[in-house]
Amino acid sequence: MTHTQDRPQGGSFTPTGAPAPSDRSSLTAGDTGPLLLHDHHFIDQMAHFNRERVPERNVHAKGSGAFGVFECTEDMSAYTKAAMFQAGTSTDMLARFSTVAGEQGSPDTWRDPRGFSLKFYTSEGNWDLVGNNTPVFFIRDTMKFPHFIRSQKRRGGTGLRDNDMQWDFWTLNPESAHQVTWLMGDRGLPASWRNMQGYGSHTYLWINEAGEKTWVKFHFHSDQGVKNLTQEAGNKLAGEDSDFHRRDLQEAIGRGDFPSWTLKVQLMPYEEAKTYRFNPFDLTKVWPHSDYPLHTVGKMTLNKNPDNFFAQIEQAAFEPSAIVPGIGFSPDKMLLGRVFAYADTHRYRIGPNYHQLPVNKHRVEGAQTYHFDGPMAYEHSGDAPVYAANSYGRGYSDLTGPPEDSWELDGEMTREAYRLREDDDDFGQARALVNDVWDDAQRERFVGNVAGHVLGGVSDEVLPRVFEYWKNVDEEIGKRIQAKVEEGKATLPAPHDAEAEGVIEDPTSV
Repeated sequence: MTHTQDRPQGGSFTPTGAPAPSDRSSLTAGDTGPLLLHDHHFIDQMAHFNRERVPERNVHAKGSGAFGVFECTEDMSAYTKAAMFQAGTSTDMLARFSTVAGEQGSPDTWRDPRGFSLKFYTSEGNWDLVGNNTPVFFIRDTMKFPHFIRSQKRRGGTGLRDNDMQWDFWTLNPESAHQVTWLMGDRGLPASWRNMQGYGSHTYLWINEAGEKTWVKFHFHSDQGVKNLTQEAGNKLAGEDSDFHRRDLQEAIGRGDFPSWTLKVQLMPYEEAKTYRFNPFDLTKVWPHSDYPLHTVGKMTLNKNPDNFFAQIEQAAFEPSAIVPGIGFSPDKMLLGRVFAYADTHRYRIGPNYHQLPVNKHRVEGAQTYHFDGPMAYEHSGDAPVYAANSYGRGYSDLTGPPEDSWELDGEMTREAYRLREDDDDFGQARALVNDVWDDAQRERFVGNVAGHVLGGVSDEVLPRVFEYWKNVDEEIGKRIQAKVEEGKATLPAPHDAEAEGVIEDPTSV
């Protein structure tokens, strides 16, 4: 038999750069096989295919994003020396939006908070703001985070998501009431990522050139306006197009309809945090705008879809630990826990050298680290010293004393909740959202959303706590939810069976 080498359009190559023998036929002993182990190209193809998916994110698995630019339009130098917040500065960036609890293939239009993660490739290094489309969260201490997420995932026995687990956790952790109110309200189902707000949620620290400190919260307001879906519309889209939000963003940018958000900040003088009427670092609380109004900073515009989803979105690694000079952390217990956890999950999911991937790599020329080797190491320092201090001219950092982004500690080491202040409680801000912010139509939809979710499988053991939970938010709202649930339980349809509408029996025996 004559050997032929058919390489149409230049052919393909192996990962080592050699011409690939064939992408259509494996090497066998005779035309019927068996396959031969020394068909190295086949072995490489299958081995890589078997490893084609990195582990999906444990949280925020389903999402997408796009590249863009942030333009600082206002002079913020009185509050921060961060280069990207000086007037006229333009900073390249990447945004990723996502659901929280769903897996990779889950529908975009499940009721769930939306992740709002931003990576800014600043001249001083990458700054990541990892937030949500809500200004608060379900818990205030990171110790509870794994427990919370597991309650939103799937049961160990059945492998099914379970509303009873969710309400069991929420009602046993009343600090969740503010966020659950947001979740069950209209904003629990955004019409699109383009039509939702984004929040840094946590409190951060700004430091100016003089070393003066200001506490700050970040708000990204959609220039497209805020639009949401009804529960019925969300359910319908979940069945018709599970990638609805992903598709909407990609198509909008593709046709030149670039979405944008105006960044605004709330600023709290450093000393006021010590005596403010509730704890300003509690992630279950907002700062009332009447106390700390919004200040415009600039505009974020998304104008480029990824060239490759896996390389630029799935491998994108966002981490609150990525900060730059002029921006620091706060005593927010959730933020401080995430500073460790996010970077660590990237080390597991993508590998310890995830920072070397182009989508995650900073844009600072000549910057060096003392990272050394590890799986998939691409960048290296040649034969330069890999230790500090050294005698051979490779620089290293050696700051001592209090860091500029520090704050005072106020007691001995302890395990306890935030110390209560004058206006600290779990239900007050949820009550204000329901009664002072929403109108009657929003309250009516909220009652229906909660009742529908509760009717989706909450047990008789947990149900009384659900009613008490909402009566603590507002007695009248709680009674309306209870009445709607009890009315619904009396009219629940029979369980699905083979005679259900839309099920067709096939009489053939083939």
